Amino acid sequence: MSAKMGNEFPKMGSELPISAVNNGQASYESLIGAAIRRELRGSHRSIKTLMRWTGASARTAKNWLSGAAGPSGAHLVELMKSSDLVFETVLRMAGRGQGFTGSRMAEARELLRRADALFDDNH
Repeated sequence: MSAKMGNEFPKMGSELPISAVNNGQASYESLIGAAIRRELRGSHRSIKTLMRWTGASARTAKNWLSGAAGPSGAHLVELMKSSDLVFETVLRMAGRGQGFTGSRMAEARELLRRADALFDDNH
């Protein structure tokens, strides 16, 4: 009898082998985590600050800080409203960070506020 060969999922771990391939680029989670850590400068109140900014739980804030997970949806919008570094990081990841000046930052913040208001109106 021959040994079974094939594509089996790993018995342990939370990542599929294909997702471990990084293509030489930092992940969304690690980039956002680094931006949050820079913004909060290693404050002992970092988790509580993130919770206040976004309404997320303590466990979620810890995951963001460590780079194990990244914010999505409404949490990301709230975080971008509160953190210039996260806002700039998202723009750079989207390829839109070139030549972003203070006046354009204020304009973008206003657009974020409007988007958030639309989101709140629809939910």
